[in-house]
Amino acid sequence: MIGIRDLARVRATKPHAIADALAHRRPGMPAERELIIACDHPARGALGAGAQPLAMANRVELLERCQEALARPGVTGFLGTADLIEDLTILGALEGKQVFGSMNRVGIQGASFEMDDRFASMDARGIIGSRLDGGKVLLRINLADPATAATLEATARAVGELAEAGKRIILEPFATRWEDGAAINDLSAPAMSTAIAIASGLGRTSAHTWLKLPALAHEVLSASTLPILILGGDVSSEAPYDTWANALAHPHVRGLVVGRSLLFPPDDDVARAVDNAVELL
Repeated sequence: MIGIRDLARVRATKPHAIADALAHRRPGMPAERELIIACDHPARGALGAGAQPLAMANRVELLERCQEALARPGVTGFLGTADLIEDLTILGALEGKQVFGSMNRVGIQGASFEMDDRFASMDARGIIGSRLDGGKVLLRINLADPATAATLEATARAVGELAEAGKRIILEPFATRWEDGAAINDLSAPAMSTAIAIASGLGRTSAHTWLKLPALAHEVLSASTLPILILGGDVSSEAPYDTWANALAHPHVRGLVVGRSLLFPPDDDVARAVDNAVELL
């Protein structure tokens, strides 16, 4: 039985074990309602959760929290970068789960080049080769930043490549602007409706495209007929269960993709936070 503290030894002495574990992982089945645990924040330099700026810095603790969340009944999948997917696969935590690889980004949080969202994590080839269920792309659309054009082109190409292999791609569109040197997402109805419309039309087919969106008003969630997963957002004093429940009532919404709100709840009870989210489904 391999434990978290054995991972460095396995990686150093048996790197082939990673590919073997991915090849023999028991995949998950599609669910009517999905609860996907998200943990792709560290790779973009976002280690904070709530008032703790380095909450996700300790990888052992982070993996323990992911394991606890994934073990709860009703959790259907995991979304993360290659390093976390590999670790959790070796640990056996992703057996019977749908797994989605995070596909970006170069634009590290707080960097002067933050809007450059070229892919820097997993790509379509890696997702297909690792037998994952699909990929996820953050799609920030900033009309004042020319880097957006390359992001749109790369995303459209990824949509086609994953669709050709029968894999889902989850697009997370935002209307983004520069404000005092920071990249700010505009969650107003006009801005998000426009971003959703742009994302929905990317690629040579949308047959396998899903959207990952905040818990927006129902009229905004109606801006596309693509299936929707509601994202959790950062940690607050209380997870927004009522807001999630309202969004889940929309006919296009198929479930939740939640990370820090469940992995680092205010009372630090991961199991209870996840169970409360499952009840909504």
